[in-house]
Parts: sequence; C-alpha cells; structure tokens
Amino acid sequence: MKVGAAIAEILKREGVDTLIAYPVNHLIEYAAAAGIRPVIVRQERVGLHMADAISRLSSGRKIGVFAMQHGPGAENAYGGVAQAFAESVPILVIPQGYPRCLAHVPPNFNAASAMAGVAKSAEPLTSAAEVANVFRRAFARLRNGRGGPAVVEIPSDLWHEELPGSLDYTPVPATRFGPDPAAVREAAALLANAKRPVIYAGQGVHYAQAWPQLRALAERLAAPVCTSLEGKSAFPEDHPLALGAGGVAMPKAVRHFLDRADVVFGVGCSFTETAFGVAMPKGKTIVHATLDPDHLYKDLPVALGLVGDAALTLDALLGELTALMPAARDSVPMAAEIAAVRAPWFAEWQPKLTSNEAPLTPYRVIWDLLHTVDVANTIVTHDSGSPRDQTTPFWVSRTPLSYIGWGKSTQLGYGLGLALGAKLARPDKLCINIWGDAAIGFTGMDFETAVRERLPILSILFNNFSMAIELAIMPVSTEKYRSTDIFGDYAAFARALGGYGEPVTDPAEIVPAIRRGIEQTRAGRPVLLEFITAKETAISRYPAAK
Repeated sequence: MKVGAAIAEILKREGVDTLIAYPVNHLIEYAAAAGIRPVIVRQERVGLHMADAISRLSSGRKIGVFAMQHGPGAENAYGGVAQAFAESVPILVIPQGYPRCLAHVPPNFNAASAMAGVAKSAEPLTSAAEVANVFRRAFARLRNGRGGPAVVEIPSDLWHEELPGSLDYTPVPATRFGPDPAAVREAAALLANAKRPVIYAGQGVHYAQAWPQLRALAERLAAPVCTSLEGKSAFPEDHPLALGAGGVAMPKAVRHFLDRADVVFGVGCSFTETAFGVAMPKGKTIVHATLDPDHLYKDLPVALGLVGDAALTLDALLGELTALMPAARDSVPMAAEIAAVRAPWFAEWQPKLTSNEAPLTPYRVIWDLLHTVDVANTIVTHDSGSPRDQTTPFWVSRTPLSYIGWGKSTQLGYGLGLALGAKLARPDKLCINIWGDAAIGFTGMDFETAVRERLPILSILFNNFSMAIELAIMPVSTEKYRSTDIFGDYAAFARALGGYGEPVTDPAEIVPAIRRGIEQTRAGRPVLLEFITAKETAISRYPAAK
C-alpha cells in the first residue's frame, strides 16, 4: 500500500467523508479513489474555514480536513490555521511539503515549522513506516482536550512510496476527564450561597454537548445565563433566564447582570481578555470551569478552578447542588428583572429594527430575516466588524449549534467558508452568512465554489459602499482621498458566477426578497441578496463598570 492510499484509508476509518482541498496535493486523488469526496475551493483560507465549520457542527465528533500544495498554497493557508487556533477548533491540516531534501532549505516554506505557533500539533511525515504513528498522534490531539489544528506535512516525494508492511491503524477514541470532587463541592457551596450568581457559558458547552446540564443548572439556581460569541446558542435565548451573547456589542442585560453579580460561574470558556469578548467585572468571585488548565488564572484571578469536560463538570456540580438545595429556586423574580432590563433596551433599538428608511438600516434587515426564516432549522454566522456587532445582540438563537459565533481573531471573509462548511455538514438546514462589502472583497470568489459544489447557502450582504466603521478613525484620508470608499455590484457578481443575485433597496421588499432567496436555495441555487444600506455605525455597546 502506498503512503497516499494509507492516509486516505486512515481518514476513512476516522469518519472523514469529505476532503476540502486545493491542488496540487496528491491526497486529493487518493481520497477520491477511496470514496472521500474532494471539494475544491478557490482560495485556501476559505477551505480551512469550511473544515472549521464541519468540526464545530459535530461538536468535534467529525473532524474537518483541509489539504493544499506546498509553498504558496501552504503560505496562503496560514491565516485559516491561525483563525482555527484562535477559536480552538479541531481541524486536520495536511499540507504537501517540499521534497525531503529541500524541506529545510531557505527560502522554502516549511509548513510544519511555520505553523507550529498556531497549531495544537505540527509534525512532518518523513518515513512511510511512520504513517500510522504520525496520524494517530494527530487524531489524539484533535479528539482530546481543548481543540485546535493538527498539522501533518507530507513531503511531495513520499506519497507514492510503499508501506513496509500492512496498515495497522485503529481510530483514536476521545477521552473525557472531570474535575476534582473537592473543588466541585466548594464550587457548589459558593453557588448555593450566592445572592446574585450569573453563568457565563463558552463553546466548551457545545463541544461537550452539555446543553441540558447548562439549562438544568440555570433553572436550579434561578441564575441568568450569558454566553461568549463562540458559545452563542448553547443556552436558548428565548428562555426567561437568557441574557444573550456578549462581544463588542451585546444586549444591555449582559452588562447589567454581570456588573451586579456576586459570583460569576464560567463554564466551557477561557475568559480570554480580548477587545472582541465580554469584559469581566472587577471584584467578583469567579469560579472557572474549563477543559484546559492553561486557561486558569491566564487573564484574570479566579477564586476556584474546575478542570474537565463541561458535561462531566456540570453533572458533578448538579449532583452536589441537589444535595445542598433539593428544590430549585423560584426563577420568577429573576426572570421579571431580566425582562424589566430588556424592555427599555429593546425599545431604544426598535426604531432601527423596524425602520422604513432608505438606504436601509442593517438592523431592519437582520430583524426581518430573524422573523422570516425558520430559526429552528437555520444555521447563521456573521462576518467581522459591523455585521457581527449588528447581528449578535438581536439574533435570538433557540437551538444548539444554530449559530456559529467567533471573535478571538477577526479575519474578514471568514463567514462565507463557515456557511459553506455548515451546508456540507447539515445539508437539511438553511445556512446563512451575514457579511459586508469589505468582507466579500476577501473571499467572494468562493461563492463560485458554492455554485460548483452545489451548496445552496443564503448570503446576506450589506453594501454601503464604504468601510463605515473606519470613518471615525480615517477622517483626513477619507476627505482628501476617499480612502474608505469601496464599490461593487455584488448581486450581478453572484449571477455572473452562476448563483442567484438580487439587489434590495426598498424596505418593503426585504421580506419578499428573503422569501425568494429561500425558495432559490430549496431549488439548489446559492443566493446572494445585496441590501443597499446606510453607513450605520451605532452598536449596542456597554463597557464594563470601572
């Protein structure tokens, strides 16, 4: 058996049925021969984003895989690997490498070396005899502990070599571990005695599929729940105890309850300090439940750390709390307080959400989209900047993994690949990416991939002919040189690539256009709806209390 055939067989045994790729990488042919579908993208970074979504939507049970050529292909892919690393997403990256005799000769790009800083593991395969060992180590990293990319670089002169014997490979199981029972008892006591506990949930809840346990904890404590952007949809946002997700923008209730909490219980989160996340208030008792001990005390002091799988941690915590407080607390007063905080905030934003102005406000488009689609059967993601900040406070996620949030890194154009990968992983769902005229400039050509690979996504594009969020920080360059102006007829662009494209300028046409777009996706056509919007810069922003 040749090395390439052995790698394809390993992928099949590990449950891989799709290979996202860009040639030349010899794995493409070997995978196709083995019955693994190759999906060829137009740009490497988008392919990594697609693999990213496949891993996320299975909670890491199915690993997304991307393969690319050596040299420029691997160089182009670096950003996508870095994005997955920032968001702790387990993906397998298989760059073709230079021949072994040139792999470490400058200026040749050595992917295993160059990507080591943005990967959970990075290793070259240097011998046919080591195929099973190298891939076992890679999948062990992917399936255990905190997620992140695993890079296996295959030299171009190794693919066609023969294994010295038969392939001996058994798929790698996932191993879960739980927290110290003494720490669990202490955490339960802190939460049971807290007057105003708040739960902050991250994407670790998604990977552990701990959604029922999170809800049970909130209802036992009558504690409000907010999430990180990555954790959005881990708790139903139509629940009376839901506060919403926090990032640059957030519902006012997130800030209100965090600032007034006495105990904050973070579960499945890193508490990473970032401009794109929720700033934790000072002076609170923080209990931090995380899968990765390296995240404890990393960015803020905590009173108590619990290390382990989010589901096992919550199960243990619920067991202790049941003994301490056999009956759940009455959640009616807390639900009433949440509703009382939300009502004036929503009233403040309702004029934008229901505006009849033209050019359109993005908030009206988002609001109409939310009330037109079947939310329970929809997967939504956003792009960086304004689409993220305009969408996340107002989109109500009701079911787990119905929203692919992100924000530790903010590469423009990420959302398209996530939507394409989501459609591959969940072909029965309506998969939507919300992006702007800046983001489409980075990855828009891969709309053609959607057409060619029969991935009928719904792209919601905001076009204000400007980098609007830069206006305040680039006034001189804008005035003198129009440096923030950008242009494009993106509906026509979508049609030129074989999809359905429609411009929308009239507020009364927002809902009919969305309905037409949905019908086109049902017919198998990718859709781009181009909404001509105002240069909207207002966002629902609430800095942490000093």
